[in-house]
Amino acid sequence: MTDFGAIDALLAGAKKEVPLPSTEERRTLREELNLSRAQLAQALGVSPSTVGGWESGRDPSGEVREKYAYFLEGARTKLAAEAAEETAAEGSASSESDSQGDTSDDTGQAEDSEDDDVDVLTATKPCVLCGEPARHQVAGFPQHLDPAECGSAEAAQPQPQSERGVRVVPVGRRLQTADTPDLIGTAVASALAEHSGDVESATKDLVKRAIPDAMALLDHSRMGGRYDVVAHPWMPDVLRKQSSRGADQIWEARPKWSRSELPAGEHEITALDVNGAYLSALKTHLPLGQLEHSTGNHHDRRRAGIHLITPPDWEHDAYLPNPIGSRDEPGPLWVTESTLRLLLRISGPKYGLCDPPEIHESWTSGATEGLLEKFRIALKDARDRAIADNDDVTLEYVKAMYSKFVSTMGESNYNRELYRPDWMHLIRSQAFANLWWKAHRAYDEGLMVVRAMGTDELHVVGDWRAVFAEGRGVTEVKVKDVYTVGAG
Repeated sequence: MTDFGAIDALLAGAKKEVPLPSTEERRTLREELNLSRAQLAQALGVSPSTVGGWESGRDPSGEVREKYAYFLEGARTKLAAEAAEETAAEGSASSESDSQGDTSDDTGQAEDSEDDDVDVLTATKPCVLCGEPARHQVAGFPQHLDPAECGSAEAAQPQPQSERGVRVVPVGRRLQTADTPDLIGTAVASALAEHSGDVESATKDLVKRAIPDAMALLDHSRMGGRYDVVAHPWMPDVLRKQSSRGADQIWEARPKWSRSELPAGEHEITALDVNGAYLSALKTHLPLGQLEHSTGNHHDRRRAGIHLITPPDWEHDAYLPNPIGSRDEPGPLWVTESTLRLLLRISGPKYGLCDPPEIHESWTSGATEGLLEKFRIALKDARDRAIADNDDVTLEYVKAMYSKFVSTMGESNYNRELYRPDWMHLIRSQAFANLWWKAHRAYDEGLMVVRAMGTDELHVVGDWRAVFAEGRGVTEVKVKDVYTVGAG
């Protein structure tokens, strides 16, 4: 029998989330009170970057959402009361002046003010001229009183929204790279100041908050972008974990390969470390919206997602790793767009290394390779500056940001602002594909490839410096180890 009491209790405890004003109004309310993000963050028990995220498009949840809503409503009330007091004081001063026999022109200020019908808004509204938040209205129309505050004489255009939640933003309103604030440098400086220059403590604090800070940086990098994305789309069963501790059905093609036999003699092997593997892999084809199902042996390069394929036979395992990774079981498997594009490319006429894979069915959406490009460049530039300046604090912070960003966008309790397990698999697979291409380049340039592991480990024999640039940059490699094998 159904437990009606339990259902009643469930319904009684259920409640809708507290509504919040627009992101523009949230920032305006705080700034009107001359409060910094750090001050508000301390009162709410969060980090300043989290407050920045709330003012850039993300929403809090749970108890902190109620606290934030309480602050915003209180800020509205306080500002409205102050505005009313100022208006009353101005009216009182005007009346006193009139009673003392002010003999100004008959069409004086009081009459002009009445004709203009200027009102102070209790909550900001979009200016009819520029679309930015305004605190006054004239003749019933919200607008800026000071022309210097008004961004444009053109009305803000509405942004079309498709049924799948992908928003197209007019190209003219894109945010330029120079307009993006240095969130990374600001966070590092703030942490060092907070910990009185203690490098170890500052680094620990920055790494701890790497996930929300990465999300705030992503929000800023996406401002003005051509496309918006669906952050929490419905996902097909193949992308869902089979058990609480299990995995989903996606094969990421992680390489775990060693050359089975070396030529006779002694060989000096150099173990190379590929820098920033996941950072480079952020440049990959990512689906924007909710994945849609299709069948048939056809690949649309304008879309990206996951595919059920029968991989081709690989006949080069003696000197090159299999592009689908170390897999013992035969038959079809679910792979990502990154792996499929790798297979299609090397099966083409330019390389001819294998037959094309057979595609059985796919889950895809419209895609772009540049979705995370500004985010990636911001992290790469900060990493390059940190290396040049011997800044280990920023280096560890940036590394934590991009590695944790990738690892927590699936089913994670540490990042609930973005649920895209398809992206997580795609980026990881792209990192593995990038390593495969380095192995192929080494082989193509005459090196002997001995081992390829994970995302960043490549062992070779020969003059590798003639093939790869040495250094700590993202496009460079560094020596991890040198060892000798064979008869001696």
